[in-house]
Amino acid sequence: MYIRKAKTNELNQIMEVYHSCVKGMIDLGIDQWDESYPNREVIEKDLEIGDYYVGIINDEIVSGIKIDTKQDPTYLTIDWQDKTNNFMVVHRLCAKTSVWSKGVGKQMMEFAENLALENKHISMRLDTYINNPKAIAFYKRLGYKQLGHINLKPNKDIYYCFEKSLTLQEPFS
Repeated sequence: MYIRKAKTNELNQIMEVYHSCVKGMIDLGIDQWDESYPNREVIEKDLEIGDYYVGIINDEIVSGIKIDTKQDPTYLTIDWQDKTNNFMVVHRLCAKTSVWSKGVGKQMMEFAENLALENKHISMRLDTYINNPKAIAFYKRLGYKQLGHINLKPNKDIYYCFEKSLTLQEPFS
């Protein structure tokens, strides 16, 4: 898989990835996302900002991820291990259902972690919905530590917050 910064003219293809992912999640009883989020406006803004990346297999966009240094204000309630606040945040990781369980998500996360290291960040942060056991298990397999929870959206349950040190030594002790 080839991963690169997304282009603004790829919005429709990226939305196809989200539609596939959301349908797959709903089919599994995971109500983290729906037809209202992530929406075109949110992804369009990501593309304009320039911090959205796509995974491509055989000239087809099959996954997407937003990577930046902006955390939701609710993250301030979490006792993060990285006290330096030298982190990057993953948002809206998705993949077409046709590539689920084929290592695409892992490759996207490895890309995010490498991008963070290249930019001299020492940790990654993210959140995922309490009712998304596949994502929770996925992030734990990748070495992310669950540190607490937040109330991110009205009419939704809590979201777990995760963090991973990207340095060889644990700088968080």
